[in-house]
Amino acid sequence: MDLDLTDEQRLISETAREFTDNEIIPRARENDRAARFDIDLARRLGDMGYLGSTVDEEYGGQGLDYVSYGLIVEQVGRGDSSARTVVSVQTSLVCGAISRWGSEEQKQRWLPRLCAGEAFGCFGLTEPDAGSDPSSMRTRAQKVDGGWRITGQKMWISLGNVADVALIFAQTNPDERHRGIACFLVPTDSEGFSSGEIHGKLGLRASDTASLGLDDVEVGDDALLGEVGDGFKIAMTALEAGRYSVAAGCVGICDGCVQASVEYAKEREQFGVPIASFQLVQEMIAEMIVRRDAARLLVLRAGMLKDQGKPNTPETSIAKLYATESAVECANLAIQVHGGSGYVDDYPVERYLRDARVTTLYEGTSQIHKLIIGRAATGINAMTPVRGSG
Repeated sequence: MDLDLTDEQRLISETAREFTDNEIIPRARENDRAARFDIDLARRLGDMGYLGSTVDEEYGGQGLDYVSYGLIVEQVGRGDSSARTVVSVQTSLVCGAISRWGSEEQKQRWLPRLCAGEAFGCFGLTEPDAGSDPSSMRTRAQKVDGGWRITGQKMWISLGNVADVALIFAQTNPDERHRGIACFLVPTDSEGFSSGEIHGKLGLRASDTASLGLDDVEVGDDALLGEVGDGFKIAMTALEAGRYSVAAGCVGICDGCVQASVEYAKEREQFGVPIASFQLVQEMIAEMIVRRDAARLLVLRAGMLKDQGKPNTPETSIAKLYATESAVECANLAIQVHGGSGYVDDYPVERYLRDARVTTLYEGTSQIHKLIIGRAATGINAMTPVRGSG
């Protein structure tokens, strides 16, 4: 396996790093403090081409490979996971789904604006009572003359309050379970569509997170993405791309923790010497570096498999599981290196910890990814409930 980046990939990474240092990091603390979604920064991400990196150029994207996309997300994640969320949702979940499953008309209508940051989209899958088991969703789509009538609720939807279009997953036939799920492109200005901001989050405070309501929202037949019954496949393929981007972003968190800890340990003195000279401080920094580098290699492997068109579900789950758990651990260690200073937001490490924690929950919990990995190893699906007899 050739692990060397191309000249173009190195340039992409360096450009993203420079953008993050100049545009994202200077805003991160104040946006976090104010729990403010920075719409100007989100549009700047579009100006840089980061909201449609993997979309074909004819639809306004950059047509980049997945390794390059991962390098961009890593750098943005190093700066601020709230900004990384915009990139992940817009590129992997929304644009990626429309690119793969959309009609030519749907692509032309939505992709150029989404890639440019002139419009935003959200991914309406999770519900109050349907998270890891999407086949149990209660949102319903009923066929009517010329279209569909959709009713239901969605929860924990990133960009839901600012989105111009929502990918809404709905059950058309509950008896069919996952085979009855359909996906619809629903303009958020549709009558009966509503959103509400979710407050009080531990992390990702500068990310927009919403609950969605659909009260007899009517859309035309042209709103259907793919075919009836494709919804589950659309969701799973989009989430696999989303998991990759979350993993890459967590490599960025790990890298940020290393960078901040090394700088602080060399500046901070105790007993007349920099704390970087203490063996146990170096041990914590070394642990962060090992986790960062291992996570980066796992993400690189998943990206290379995607670029080669090879199956990569377990490899993507391995990368997502390890990178997200490592981001939490690295942030925790970084706070320890910083001591009391790490417990306040004068340094980024406390925000890294708060932001990293949710990455082990969404795009598949760590436990779900262990089951995916286990299924690949054994051929047995442990996510199918085992019912007793008698």
